[in-house]
Amino acid sequence: MKRLLETATTEIEIKKSRFISIAYPVESLEEVKEKVILTRSLHPNATHVVHSAVVGKSGTLFSSSDDREPKNTAGRPSLEVLKGSGITNICVCTVRYFGGTLLGTGGLVKAYGDSTKEVLKIVKTEELIERESFTAVMQYDHYTLAKRLLDETTATDITEDFGVGITIKGKIPLSMHDILQKGFQNIGQGRIQLTFQS
Repeated sequence: MKRLLETATTEIEIKKSRFISIAYPVESLEEVKEKVILTRSLHPNATHVVHSAVVGKSGTLFSSSDDREPKNTAGRPSLEVLKGSGITNICVCTVRYFGGTLLGTGGLVKAYGDSTKEVLKIVKTEELIERESFTAVMQYDHYTLAKRLLDETTATDITEDFGVGITIKGKIPLSMHDILQKGFQNIGQGRIQLTFQS
């Protein structure tokens, strides 16, 4: 499985209806709801905001909605495209601005499917690697070497808080656990507090 790295957007026009597909990285079905709400707020005048999502390490959690389009003509075709993509932790919201011409059920199925295919052509993904979260608390003189170590261990989702000391949070592949632990031990000579959260 692959996972989505960043948000991507495409737009196609079919018989004057605009279909804007936005692919969001998500971690849970709860986050999918948030992305649908966000998309509605960005497109308050849209006729429909249809969504489909695949979530979970093995891509076995699904969500979709037709948002007042005829049953199974919008969310389902979009979801089928997503299922076949090998990408997980992805939510695609397709915004439709009605152009005045009815597309019929077959036309809608094709339009929503094609719109999802279009956004999948441009998304950036990476192999889904199991990761664990970490928190490291250190002094300022350890920061430069710590940053280098985080690069070497391919840490992601990094946040930094500069206060009395520095607190760095992020995620690393499970395979890098020991390397990060030993690296921080060497840099801080035991003075860097490192904790892991699974």
